[in-house]
Parts: sequence; C-alpha cells; structure tokens
Amino acid sequence: MRIYVAPADLRVGEVSIRGDEHHYVGRVRRSRVGDVVELVDGAGRRASGQIVRFSDVETVVLAEAPEPIAAAAPRIRALIPWIKGDRMDQCVEKLVEVGCDELVIWPAARAVVQLAGERREARVAKLRAAAVAAARQCGRAAIPEVEAADSLAAALAAVPAASARHVLDPGSSDRLALAAGAAHVTLASGPEGGLDPRELDTLVAAGFASLGLGPRTLRAETAPVIAVALVRAATGT
Repeated sequence: MRIYVAPADLRVGEVSIRGDEHHYVGRVRRSRVGDVVELVDGAGRRASGQIVRFSDVETVVLAEAPEPIAAAAPRIRALIPWIKGDRMDQCVEKLVEVGCDELVIWPAARAVVQLAGERREARVAKLRAAAVAAARQCGRAAIPEVEAADSLAAALAAVPAASARHVLDPGSSDRLALAAGAAHVTLASGPEGGLDPRELDTLVAAGFASLGLGPRTLRAETAPVIAVALVRAATGT
C-alpha cells in the first residue's frame, strides 16, 4: 500500500499520517498495526515502513531511510484547456494514469468554461486532489503537477526551451515523431469548440508541430490522454 506524505515529513523514524491519507489507511484499506507500507513524497522519493499504531487522528508509520526514484524520460507536459463539468476531472485522472508529469490548464478562447480568482483556485485544488488519488490508484511515486495559466502566452513561457512540441490538430495527418533520447515533450490541445486560428498560429510560431490522432474527432478530454499514451508507447516508458 502506498501512502503520500509531505516531502518534509519523509524521514527515518516515526512518521505521522493525518487527514485524507489517515482516513484512506484506516477506513478505506482497513489496515492494521504491523502492515507494511510504502511512503512516497510525491516529489520522487520513497521509503518502506511499517504501521506501529493508530489513533482517531493519525496513523503512525516507522519508516526506513528514504531513497530517490528515477523518473522515466521523457518528462511530459500537457497544456489542456478548461473542460466542462466532470470531464475535466476525468481528463486529469486519465492523464495521470497514462504518465503525464505536468498539467497546465489554460483559458482557450472557445472553451465553454472560463474561471478566474477564487473559483479558479478552488477548481485547481480539486484537480490536484484528483491527481493525488489517480497517482495512488495507478502506483505512481511522483504526483504530477497541476497548474493554471492566465493565458496561452503564460503557459508557453514556462515550456522548457529544449522541449519537443506538438499541438493536437484533428485536421492533421502528421504522426508522432520524436527525436531519440528526447528528455521533455510538451503536448497542447484545444477545447470542445477547437482551437481558435489565432491560438493555433501562436502555437506554431512557438515551435509546435501539428499532430493528428487518426480519422476520428476526439473529445477535448480524450485527445490529450491518447497523445500522452502514444508518447509513452513510442518511448517504452
């Protein structure tokens, strides 16, 4: 069983597990004293441990020395628009499962949903929680980052210079082609109504090559998941 803790809390000795993770261990998994667990900090470190006691508010684990977990290259960043309703949660969940490392949500011109201020912060917090749950379910050691950008330009400004760049285009027949040993891949996708031509021009100007995913038009929440899966399949990671 895998339990997530804050990076500062992952250390040799007794580690206190509280909040949602405490509930997960005791109520969901019905664990017992003596059970062996794996602690991960969501930032690439893990430690073996054993449950030594429970209380109403915490689970205490006796942890061994933490060790780093090598991340699988390439590191994949997905630039995805806001998507309506539960489909946004499903998109984040599936992106985590197929191996996305960073999710940046941007306000596409044709997106049905437009969020700002406290509403956006609350929604991002919920999506981060969904990423944690998905990482636990699929056995990932590192929790993918989930951020919201103020604009497409802001999202592009944070893309590593050496990243391979692809924009999902349902009208393109181009297939995925990655340079050997690519360390970072960025995939950009559009909303329910598709990318605005100006957004597509901006992405192309920023070095994004068109990428088609076959003859069928995929939903906004499906296309980036398929694209990430293709990258992982192509690189064997």
